[in-house]
Amino acid sequence: MDTVHQGDKDGVKGLYHINAVDEVTQFEVVCSVEQISERYLVPVLVGMLAGFPFKLQEFHSDNGSEFINHKVAKLLNKLNIQLSKSRSRHSTDNALMESKNGSVIRKQLGHAHIPQHHAKRFNQFDGDYLTPYLNITVPVFILKSEQTKEARKRRSIDTKT
Repeated sequence: MDTVHQGDKDGVKGLYHINAVDEVTQFEVVCSVEQISERYLVPVLVGMLAGFPFKLQEFHSDNGSEFINHKVAKLLNKLNIQLSKSRSRHSTDNALMESKNGSVIRKQLGHAHIPQHHAKRFNQFDGDYLTPYLNITVPVFILKSEQTKEARKRRSIDTKT
């Protein structure tokens, strides 16, 4: 899980996107909030965690205080989800999230400033359109099939001819 800030303009902060990706299936949930504070973040986290179609075992984030605090820890304990965090100044600890921030959030929503008062509308868009789009049109898991001896023989015969 990670946050993406949507720019400053004239000293005014923009809204924040919260991006959560399951490491195994690549299932992704995106939400937006006005500010990174417990008041805005905890209700959105409850909705995000409920948005996954399976039970989460671990919640991994960077060292940001938005995720490493008592209220989030209490929420995760209640849901029986383990909390883990990245090491300081090691972006490769959360490389999947960093790549998804660029390839999904920035590609779909850009870099331009979006005022905080639009957070509710963006959150509605995220839930109604962006999250379903990410999980329907993009493969969310890798299929592994067992090859039979006959299929391997056929393939080896085909490559020899």
